[in-house]
Amino acid sequence: MTPSARPGTAGATRQCPHCRETILESAARCPACRHYLRYDGADATATPALTPLRIEGSIRHPADGDPWEYTVVVTIQNERGEEIARKLVGVGAMDANERCTFTLAVEAVAAPRRAGKRGTRH
Repeated sequence: MTPSARPGTAGATRQCPHCRETILESAARCPACRHYLRYDGADATATPALTPLRIEGSIRHPADGDPWEYTVVVTIQNERGEEIARKLVGVGAMDANERCTFTLAVEAVAAPRRAGKRGTRH
């Protein structure tokens, strides 16, 4: 995510009108609340998102012991190792013999091309 991206450029963001999460300006559907944001003919035949990273894992609380509390945090770093985003996703607790499954997926799509624009503006 590029916080300084100008509207109409790759990486530009906006706020979902339903859940108020920050999403890509090009999104036709909010990835957080899954509400449709617009429909145009191109969306029906749009290239599906690639999932270059998907990790799924489960933890089970042992049969004995005190309850566990957990915090799920996702961080994004650029190629220089600088943290560019950090988000608390959720918190919870687990009792004896409870199991939770966590999935992290990164979806990627080609940035839409804007009609009449070629190259980069300087």
